[in-house]
Amino acid sequence: MGDILVVDDEKDIRELVSDILVDEGYTTRLAANSDQAFGEINIEAPDLIILDIWLKESKLDGIDILKTVRRDNPDIPIVIISGHGNIEIAVAAIKQGAYDFIQKPFNIDQLMVVISRAMETSRLRRENAALKVRDVTSSTMVGNSVVFKALKAQLDKITKTNARVMLTGPSGAGKEVAARYIHANSDRAKAPFISVNSATIESERMEEVLFGRESAERGHEPGLLEQGHGGFVFFDEIADMPIGTQSKILRVLVDQQFTRVGGSDMVRIDMRVISATNRDLQSEIKSGAFREELYHRLNVVPVEVPSLEDRREDIPLIAGHFIDELHKTQGLPLRRLSEETSAMLQTMAWPGNVRQLRNIIERVLILGADTGDITPAELPNNVVSEDETGPSQKTFAMLPLREAREMFERDYLMAQINRFGGNISKTANFVGMERSALHRKLKSLNVVTTNKSGARVAEIEDDSLDG
Repeated sequence: MGDILVVDDEKDIRELVSDILVDEGYTTRLAANSDQAFGEINIEAPDLIILDIWLKESKLDGIDILKTVRRDNPDIPIVIISGHGNIEIAVAAIKQGAYDFIQKPFNIDQLMVVISRAMETSRLRRENAALKVRDVTSSTMVGNSVVFKALKAQLDKITKTNARVMLTGPSGAGKEVAARYIHANSDRAKAPFISVNSATIESERMEEVLFGRESAERGHEPGLLEQGHGGFVFFDEIADMPIGTQSKILRVLVDQQFTRVGGSDMVRIDMRVISATNRDLQSEIKSGAFREELYHRLNVVPVEVPSLEDRREDIPLIAGHFIDELHKTQGLPLRRLSEETSAMLQTMAWPGNVRQLRNIIERVLILGADTGDITPAELPNNVVSEDETGPSQKTFAMLPLREAREMFERDYLMAQINRFGGNISKTANFVGMERSALHRKLKSLNVVTTNKSGARVAEIEDDSLDG
Protein backbone atom coordinates (compact mmCIF):
# COMPACT_ATOMS: atom_id res chain seq x y z
CA MET A 1 0.00 0.00 0.00
CA GLY A 2 2.84 2.38 0.74
CA ASP A 3 6.15 2.92 2.51
CA ILE A 4 5.96 5.15 5.62
CA LEU A 5 8.87 6.55 7.65
CA VAL A 6 8.10 7.08 11.37
CA VAL A 7 10.40 9.58 13.10
CA ASP A 8 10.00 9.81 16.91
CA ASP A 9 12.52 9.85 19.77
CA GLU A 10 10.28 7.62 21.94
CA LYS A 11 10.82 3.96 21.07
CA ASP A 12 7.40 2.89 22.37
CA ILE A 13 5.63 5.47 20.18
CA ARG A 14 7.66 4.50 17.10
CA GLU A 15 6.89 0.83 17.50
CA LEU A 16 3.21 1.42 18.37
CA VAL A 17 2.63 3.53 15.27
CA SER A 18 4.58 1.04 13.16
CA ASP A 19 2.55 -1.93 14.41
CA ILE A 20 -0.71 -0.11 13.62
CA LEU A 21 0.44 0.76 10.11
CA VAL A 22 1.73 -2.75 9.39
CA ASP A 23 -1.65 -4.17 10.49
CA GLU A 24 -3.27 -1.83 7.94
CA GLY A 25 -1.03 -3.15 5.14
CA TYR A 26 1.68 -0.47 5.05
CA THR A 27 5.42 -1.06 5.21
CA THR A 28 7.36 1.04 7.72
CA ARG A 29 10.82 2.28 8.54
CA LEU A 30 11.81 3.81 11.88
CA ALA A 31 14.13 6.66 12.92
CA ALA A 32 14.87 8.20 16.33
CA ASN A 33 16.63 11.40 15.19
CA SER A 34 17.43 13.59 12.18
CA ASP A 35 20.55 11.66 11.13
CA GLN A 36 18.65 8.36 11.03
CA ALA A 37 15.71 10.02 9.25
CA PHE A 38 17.86 11.53 6.48
CA GLY A 39 19.75 8.25 6.19
CA GLU A 40 16.49 6.42 5.43
CA ILE A 41 15.31 9.14 3.04
CA ASN A 42 18.60 9.06 1.14
CA ILE A 43 18.36 5.29 0.69
CA GLU A 44 14.89 5.67 -0.86
CA ALA A 45 12.30 8.41 -0.49
CA PRO A 46 9.26 7.13 1.48
CA ASP A 47 5.67 7.68 0.35
CA LEU A 48 4.87 9.51 3.61
CA ILE A 49 6.62 10.66 6.81
CA ILE A 50 5.14 10.73 10.30
CA LEU A 51 7.32 13.22 12.18
CA ASP A 52 7.54 14.20 15.85
CA ILE A 53 8.33 17.88 16.46
CA TRP A 54 10.39 17.41 19.64
CA LEU A 55 13.34 15.05 19.17
CA LYS A 56 15.80 14.47 22.02
CA GLU A 57 19.48 14.00 21.19
CA SER A 58 18.87 15.07 17.57
CA LYS A 59 20.83 17.64 15.56
CA LEU A 60 17.61 19.00 14.07
CA ASP A 61 14.11 19.20 15.52
CA GLY A 62 10.95 18.26 13.61
CA ILE A 63 10.37 21.71 12.12
CA ASP A 64 13.92 21.81 10.72
CA ILE A 65 13.55 18.29 9.32
CA LEU A 66 10.24 19.36 7.80
CA LYS A 67 11.86 22.37 6.09
CA THR A 68 14.69 20.26 4.69
CA VAL A 69 12.42 17.50 3.36
CA ARG A 70 10.03 20.04 1.82
CA ARG A 71 13.01 21.67 0.11
CA ASP A 72 14.64 18.52 -1.23
CA ASN A 73 11.65 16.15 -1.60
CA PRO A 74 8.60 18.39 -1.97
CA ASP A 75 6.33 15.53 -3.11
CA ILE A 76 6.55 13.60 0.20
CA PRO A 77 3.55 14.39 2.44
CA ILE A 78 4.48 14.89 6.13
CA VAL A 79 2.18 14.41 9.11
CA ILE A 80 3.42 16.15 12.27
CA ILE A 81 2.76 14.65 15.74
CA SER A 82 3.67 16.20 19.12
CA GLY A 83 2.94 15.81 22.78
CA HIS A 84 3.60 19.50 23.33
CA GLY A 85 1.37 20.78 20.57
CA ASN A 86 -0.39 24.06 20.55
CA ILE A 87 -2.02 26.19 17.88
CA GLU A 88 1.18 28.19 17.19
CA ILE A 89 3.20 25.03 16.48
CA ALA A 90 0.40 23.62 14.32
CA VAL A 91 0.21 26.83 12.27
CA ALA A 92 4.00 26.93 11.91
CA ALA A 93 4.10 23.31 10.72
CA ILE A 94 1.30 23.83 8.17
CA LYS A 95 2.98 27.00 6.87
CA GLN A 96 6.20 25.07 6.35
CA GLY A 97 4.33 22.55 4.21
CA ALA A 98 3.15 19.81 6.61
CA TYR A 99 0.09 17.93 5.36
CA ASP A 100 -1.55 17.87 8.80
CA PHE A 101 -0.87 18.07 12.55
CA ILE A 102 -1.93 15.57 15.24
CA GLN A 103 -1.44 16.08 18.97
CA LYS A 104 -0.38 13.29 21.38
CA PRO A 105 -2.00 11.29 22.81
CA PHE A 106 -3.65 10.72 19.43
CA ASN A 107 -6.69 8.73 18.49
CA ILE A 108 -5.72 5.77 16.28
CA ASP A 109 -8.78 6.19 14.04
CA GLN A 110 -7.99 9.87 13.60
CA LEU A 111 -4.37 9.02 12.75
CA MET A 112 -5.43 6.47 10.12
CA VAL A 113 -7.88 8.91 8.50
CA VAL A 114 -5.13 11.55 8.19
CA ILE A 115 -2.63 9.00 6.84
CA SER A 116 -5.17 7.66 4.35
CA ARG A 117 -5.90 11.16 3.05
CA ALA A 118 -2.21 12.06 2.89
CA MET A 119 -1.43 8.89 0.92
CA GLU A 120 -4.27 9.70 -1.47
CA THR A 121 -2.82 13.18 -1.95
CA SER A 122 0.56 11.62 -2.69
CA ARG A 123 -1.03 9.27 -5.22
CA LEU A 124 -2.79 12.15 -6.99
CA ARG A 125 0.49 14.05 -7.19
CA ARG A 126 2.18 11.06 -8.80
CA GLU A 127 -0.69 10.70 -11.27
CA ASN A 128 -0.47 14.39 -12.07
CA ALA A 129 3.24 14.01 -12.73
CA ALA A 130 2.47 11.05 -15.00
CA LEU A 131 -0.06 13.16 -16.90
CA LYS A 132 2.60 15.82 -17.40
CA VAL A 133 4.82 13.13 -18.84
CA ARG A 134 2.03 12.18 -21.27
CA ASP A 135 1.44 15.76 -22.33
CA VAL A 136 -0.35 16.70 -25.55
CA THR A 137 2.95 16.80 -27.45
CA SER A 138 3.95 13.31 -28.51
CA SER A 139 7.43 11.88 -28.03
CA THR A 140 7.04 9.67 -31.13
CA MET A 141 9.50 10.46 -33.90
CA VAL A 142 8.62 9.41 -37.44
CA GLY A 143 10.77 9.26 -40.53
CA ASN A 144 12.98 7.20 -42.81
CA SER A 145 15.14 9.78 -44.54
CA VAL A 146 18.92 9.93 -44.15
CA VAL A 147 18.74 13.24 -42.31
CA PHE A 148 16.07 11.90 -39.93
CA LYS A 149 18.06 8.75 -39.17
CA ALA A 150 21.10 10.89 -38.40
CA LEU A 151 19.04 13.04 -36.00
CA LYS A 152 17.54 10.02 -34.24
CA ALA A 153 20.94 8.34 -33.88
CA GLN A 154 22.26 11.52 -32.28
CA LEU A 155 19.33 11.69 -29.85
CA ASP A 156 19.71 8.02 -28.93
CA LYS A 157 23.28 8.70 -27.83
CA ILE A 158 22.10 11.58 -25.66
CA THR A 159 19.24 9.87 -23.83
CA LYS A 160 21.34 7.89 -21.33
CA THR A 161 23.48 10.84 -20.27
CA ASN A 162 22.73 13.81 -18.02
CA ALA A 163 24.31 16.33 -20.41
CA ARG A 164 22.47 19.56 -21.17
CA VAL A 165 21.19 19.72 -24.75
CA MET A 166 20.59 22.73 -27.00
CA LEU A 167 18.11 22.07 -29.82
CA THR A 168 18.18 24.49 -32.74
CA GLY A 169 16.04 24.69 -35.85
CA PRO A 170 13.14 26.61 -37.41
CA SER A 171 9.77 27.05 -35.72
CA GLY A 172 7.51 24.03 -36.04
CA ALA A 173 10.31 21.63 -36.97
CA GLY A 174 9.72 19.41 -33.93
CA LYS A 175 12.20 20.57 -31.30
CA GLU A 176 9.82 19.81 -28.42
CA VAL A 177 9.11 16.35 -29.85
CA ALA A 178 12.87 15.75 -29.89
CA ALA A 179 13.11 16.93 -26.27
CA ARG A 180 10.28 14.62 -25.22
CA TYR A 181 11.92 11.75 -27.09
CA ILE A 182 15.08 12.25 -25.01
CA HIS A 183 12.94 12.28 -21.84
CA ALA A 184 10.86 9.23 -22.79
CA ASN A 185 13.96 7.14 -23.47
CA SER A 186 16.03 8.31 -20.50
CA ASP A 187 16.34 6.89 -16.98
CA ARG A 188 14.07 9.76 -15.89
CA ALA A 189 11.19 8.72 -18.14
CA LYS A 190 8.78 8.30 -15.20
CA ALA A 191 9.72 11.68 -13.71
CA PRO A 192 8.07 14.98 -14.75
CA PHE A 193 8.72 16.77 -18.03
CA ILE A 194 8.12 20.48 -17.48
CA SER A 195 7.94 22.70 -20.56
CA VAL A 196 8.74 26.40 -20.09
CA ASN A 197 7.94 28.55 -23.14
CA SER A 198 9.74 31.82 -22.50
CA ALA A 199 7.90 33.54 -25.35
CA THR A 200 4.48 33.06 -23.72
CA ILE A 201 5.30 34.11 -20.13
CA GLU A 202 5.07 37.80 -19.27
CA SER A 203 8.54 39.08 -18.39
CA GLU A 204 7.39 40.57 -15.07
CA ARG A 205 5.99 37.17 -14.00
CA MET A 206 8.85 35.03 -15.30
CA GLU A 207 10.71 34.60 -12.01
CA GLU A 208 7.57 33.87 -10.01
CA VAL A 209 6.51 31.26 -12.59
CA LEU A 210 9.94 29.61 -12.58
CA PHE A 211 10.95 29.84 -8.93
CA GLY A 212 7.59 29.97 -7.14
CA ARG A 213 6.78 32.35 -4.32
CA GLU A 214 6.44 32.51 -0.54
CA SER A 215 4.14 34.66 1.59
CA ALA A 216 2.90 34.62 5.19
CA GLU A 217 -0.69 34.35 3.99
CA ARG A 218 -0.36 31.55 1.44
CA GLY A 219 2.78 29.70 2.52
CA HIS A 220 5.00 28.48 -0.32
CA GLU A 221 3.81 27.95 -3.89
CA PRO A 222 6.18 25.86 -6.01
CA GLY A 223 7.25 27.15 -9.41
CA LEU A 224 7.94 25.19 -12.59
CA LEU A 225 11.53 24.38 -11.63
CA GLU A 226 10.42 22.85 -8.35
CA GLN A 227 7.73 20.87 -10.17
CA GLY A 228 10.43 19.45 -12.44
CA HIS A 229 12.52 18.14 -9.52
CA GLY A 230 13.95 14.74 -10.43
CA GLY A 231 12.95 15.05 -14.08
CA PHE A 232 13.40 17.31 -17.10
CA VAL A 233 12.91 21.04 -17.57
CA PHE A 234 12.59 22.12 -21.20
CA PHE A 235 13.33 25.80 -21.87
CA ASP A 236 11.61 26.46 -25.19
CA GLU A 237 12.38 29.72 -27.03
CA ILE A 238 15.22 30.36 -24.56
CA ALA A 239 16.26 33.51 -26.45
CA ASP A 240 13.05 35.21 -25.24
CA MET A 241 13.98 34.83 -21.57
CA PRO A 242 14.58 38.24 -19.89
CA ILE A 243 18.26 39.02 -19.36
CA GLY A 244 17.78 39.36 -15.58
CA THR A 245 16.16 35.93 -15.35
CA GLN A 246 18.99 34.47 -17.44
CA SER A 247 21.43 35.45 -14.68
CA LYS A 248 19.35 33.63 -12.06
CA ILE A 249 18.96 30.52 -14.24
CA LEU A 250 22.72 30.50 -14.69
CA ARG A 251 23.14 30.52 -10.91
CA VAL A 252 20.62 27.64 -10.59
CA LEU A 253 22.60 25.58 -13.12
CA VAL A 254 25.78 26.16 -11.15
CA ASP A 255 24.41 25.67 -7.61
CA GLN A 256 21.39 23.40 -8.25
CA GLN A 257 19.41 25.50 -5.78
CA PHE A 258 17.47 28.77 -5.57
CA THR A 259 15.13 30.79 -3.36
CA ARG A 260 11.47 31.36 -4.09
CA VAL A 261 10.27 34.91 -4.75
CA GLY A 262 9.66 36.50 -1.33
CA GLY A 263 11.41 33.66 0.50
CA SER A 264 14.78 33.04 2.10
CA ASP A 265 15.02 29.22 2.33
CA MET A 266 17.15 27.53 -0.32
CA VAL A 267 15.32 25.01 -2.52
CA ARG A 268 17.59 22.27 -3.84
CA ILE A 269 16.61 20.63 -7.12
CA ASP A 270 17.83 17.84 -9.35
CA MET A 271 16.82 18.47 -12.95
CA ARG A 272 18.09 17.74 -16.44
CA VAL A 273 17.86 20.73 -18.76
CA ILE A 274 17.07 20.84 -22.48
CA SER A 275 16.75 24.19 -24.22
CA ALA A 276 15.61 25.17 -27.70
CA THR A 277 15.68 28.19 -29.97
CA ASN A 278 14.97 29.16 -33.56
CA ARG A 279 17.27 32.18 -33.33
CA ASP A 280 21.02 32.66 -33.74
CA LEU A 281 22.19 32.88 -30.14
CA GLN A 282 25.64 34.07 -31.18
CA SER A 283 24.00 37.16 -32.70
CA GLU A 284 21.87 37.54 -29.55
CA ILE A 285 25.06 37.44 -27.46
CA LYS A 286 26.71 40.11 -29.60
CA SER A 287 23.67 42.38 -29.25
CA GLY A 288 23.68 41.92 -25.46
CA ALA A 289 20.32 40.13 -25.41
CA PHE A 290 21.69 36.77 -24.24
CA ARG A 291 24.35 35.92 -21.65
CA GLU A 292 27.36 34.18 -23.16
CA GLU A 293 28.08 32.19 -19.99
CA LEU A 294 24.53 30.84 -19.93
CA TYR A 295 24.87 29.87 -23.60
CA HIS A 296 27.97 27.79 -22.85
CA ARG A 297 26.23 26.15 -19.86
CA LEU A 298 23.24 25.16 -21.99
CA ASN A 299 25.04 24.32 -25.23
CA VAL A 300 26.93 21.26 -23.96
CA VAL A 301 25.46 19.01 -26.68
CA PRO A 302 24.16 21.02 -29.67
CA VAL A 303 21.60 19.28 -31.89
CA GLU A 304 20.12 20.74 -35.07
CA VAL A 305 16.54 19.68 -35.83
CA PRO A 306 16.06 19.83 -39.63
CA SER A 307 13.22 21.65 -41.34
CA LEU A 308 10.47 19.66 -43.05
CA GLU A 309 11.78 20.78 -46.43
CA ASP A 310 15.12 19.12 -45.60
CA ARG A 311 13.35 15.78 -45.13
CA ARG A 312 10.60 15.83 -47.77
CA GLU A 313 10.65 12.07 -48.28
CA ASP A 314 9.37 11.70 -44.70
CA ILE A 315 6.23 13.75 -45.38
CA PRO A 316 3.91 10.78 -46.27
CA LEU A 317 5.05 8.90 -43.12
CA ILE A 318 4.57 11.95 -40.90
CA ALA A 319 1.16 12.70 -42.39
CA GLY A 320 0.10 9.07 -41.87
CA HIS A 321 1.26 9.28 -38.25
CA PHE A 322 -0.87 12.38 -37.72
CA ILE A 323 -3.90 10.68 -39.27
CA ASP A 324 -3.54 7.72 -36.86
CA GLU A 325 -2.94 10.02 -33.88
CA LEU A 326 -5.94 12.26 -34.65
CA HIS A 327 -8.13 9.20 -35.12
CA LYS A 328 -7.12 7.81 -31.71
CA THR A 329 -7.21 11.07 -29.76
CA GLN A 330 -10.06 12.97 -31.44
CA GLY A 331 -12.05 10.28 -33.23
CA LEU A 332 -11.43 11.83 -36.66
CA PRO A 333 -11.82 9.60 -39.75
CA LEU A 334 -9.09 7.04 -40.39
CA ARG A 335 -8.16 7.73 -44.00
CA ARG A 336 -5.02 7.49 -46.12
CA LEU A 337 -3.27 9.78 -48.58
CA SER A 338 -3.62 9.06 -52.27
CA GLU A 339 -0.35 8.80 -54.19
CA GLU A 340 -1.13 12.11 -55.91
CA THR A 341 -1.71 13.85 -52.57
CA SER A 342 1.53 12.45 -51.13
CA ALA A 343 3.45 13.68 -54.16
CA MET A 344 1.84 17.12 -53.95
CA LEU A 345 2.60 17.48 -50.23
CA GLN A 346 6.21 16.50 -50.88
CA THR A 347 6.69 19.27 -53.45
CA MET A 348 5.02 22.11 -51.52
CA ALA A 349 6.81 24.86 -49.58
CA TRP A 350 6.54 24.36 -45.79
CA PRO A 351 7.41 27.57 -43.93
CA GLY A 352 5.54 26.27 -40.87
CA ASN A 353 7.29 22.88 -41.03
CA VAL A 354 5.83 19.82 -39.24
CA ARG A 355 3.39 21.95 -37.25
CA GLN A 356 1.90 23.31 -40.48
CA LEU A 357 1.59 19.79 -41.92
CA ARG A 358 -0.27 18.59 -38.82
CA ASN A 359 -2.67 21.52 -38.99
CA ILE A 360 -3.45 20.79 -42.64
CA ILE A 361 -4.05 17.08 -42.00
CA GLU A 362 -6.36 17.92 -39.07
CA ARG A 363 -8.30 20.43 -41.18
CA VAL A 364 -8.75 17.92 -44.01
CA LEU A 365 -9.99 15.20 -41.63
CA ILE A 366 -12.47 17.61 -40.00
CA LEU A 367 -13.86 19.18 -43.18
CA GLY A 368 -13.37 16.35 -45.68
CA ALA A 369 -15.15 13.09 -46.37
CA ASP A 370 -15.43 10.35 -43.75
CA THR A 371 -14.07 7.60 -45.99
CA GLY A 372 -11.81 7.10 -48.99
CA ASP A 373 -8.38 8.39 -49.85
CA ILE A 374 -7.48 12.03 -49.25
CA THR A 375 -7.27 13.67 -52.69
CA PRO A 376 -5.36 16.81 -53.78
CA ALA A 377 -8.68 18.63 -54.20
CA GLU A 378 -9.23 18.38 -50.40
CA LEU A 379 -6.05 20.29 -49.58
CA PRO A 380 -6.49 23.97 -48.68
CA ASN A 381 -6.21 26.32 -51.66
CA ASN A 382 -3.28 28.19 -50.18
CA VAL A 383 -1.30 24.94 -50.05
CA VAL A 384 -1.93 23.68 -53.59
CA SER A 385 -1.55 27.13 -55.14
CA GLU A 386 1.59 27.84 -57.12
CA ASP A 387 4.70 28.71 -55.11
CA GLU A 388 5.38 32.45 -55.40
CA THR A 389 9.04 31.73 -56.18
CA GLY A 390 8.12 29.41 -59.05
CA PRO A 391 7.37 30.33 -62.65
CA SER A 392 4.10 32.13 -63.25
CA GLN A 393 1.92 32.14 -66.34
CA LYS A 394 3.17 35.63 -67.10
CA THR A 395 6.78 34.42 -66.92
CA PHE A 396 6.12 31.56 -69.35
CA ALA A 397 4.22 33.85 -71.71
CA MET A 398 7.27 36.09 -72.12
CA LEU A 399 9.65 33.22 -73.03
CA PRO A 400 10.35 31.33 -76.26
CA LEU A 401 9.19 27.70 -76.22
CA ARG A 402 12.70 26.26 -75.71
CA GLU A 403 13.45 28.44 -72.69
CA ALA A 404 9.99 27.88 -71.18
CA ARG A 405 10.43 24.13 -71.59
CA GLU A 406 13.86 24.29 -69.93
CA MET A 407 12.43 26.30 -67.03
CA PHE A 408 9.63 23.78 -66.54
CA GLU A 409 11.99 20.79 -66.75
CA ARG A 410 14.41 22.40 -64.30
CA ASP A 411 11.72 23.22 -61.72
CA TYR A 412 10.02 19.84 -62.16
CA LEU A 413 13.19 17.79 -61.77
CA MET A 414 14.45 19.87 -58.83
CA ALA A 415 11.10 19.35 -57.07
CA GLN A 416 11.27 15.57 -57.66
CA ILE A 417 14.90 15.32 -56.50
CA ASN A 418 14.07 17.22 -53.31
CA ARG A 419 10.97 15.10 -52.84
CA PHE A 420 13.14 11.95 -52.82
CA GLY A 421 15.80 13.43 -50.53
CA GLY A 422 18.39 13.85 -53.29
CA ASN A 423 18.19 10.19 -54.35
CA ILE A 424 18.82 10.22 -58.11
CA SER A 425 17.88 6.54 -58.57
CA LYS A 426 14.42 7.03 -57.02
CA THR A 427 13.93 10.24 -59.00
CA ALA A 428 14.89 8.56 -62.30
CA ASN A 429 12.55 5.67 -61.60
CA PHE A 430 9.63 7.98 -60.82
CA VAL A 431 10.07 10.32 -63.82
CA GLY A 432 10.65 7.38 -66.17
CA MET A 433 14.23 8.08 -67.24
CA GLU A 434 17.42 6.07 -67.23
CA ARG A 435 19.73 7.23 -64.45
CA SER A 436 22.50 8.18 -66.91
CA ALA A 437 20.00 10.13 -69.04
CA LEU A 438 18.78 11.99 -65.97
CA HIS A 439 22.35 12.93 -65.05
CA ARG A 440 22.89 14.32 -68.56
CA LYS A 441 19.63 16.24 -68.42
CA LEU A 442 20.49 17.76 -65.01
CA LYS A 443 23.91 18.80 -66.28
CA SER A 444 22.36 20.49 -69.33
CA LEU A 445 19.98 22.36 -67.00
CA ASN A 446 22.81 23.39 -64.61
CA VAL A 447 21.16 21.47 -61.74
CA VAL A 448 23.45 20.00 -59.07
CA THR A 449 22.83 18.24 -55.75
CA THR A 450 24.54 19.49 -52.60
CA ASN A 451 24.47 18.73 -48.89
CA LYS A 452 22.29 20.99 -46.72
CA SER A 453 21.71 20.24 -43.02
CA GLY A 454 22.71 16.63 -43.68
CA ALA A 455 20.28 16.20 -46.59
CA ARG A 456 20.95 16.29 -50.33
CA VAL A 457 19.00 18.98 -52.16
CA ALA A 458 18.86 20.14 -55.75
CA GLU A 459 20.14 23.61 -56.62
CA ILE A 460 20.97 25.63 -59.73
CA GLU A 461 24.73 25.79 -60.21
CA ASP A 462 26.24 29.25 -59.83
CA ASP A 463 27.72 30.08 -63.22
CA SER A 464 29.28 33.26 -61.86
CA LEU A 465 32.12 31.18 -60.35
CA ASP A 466 33.21 29.94 -63.78
CA GLY A 467 35.99 31.63 -65.65
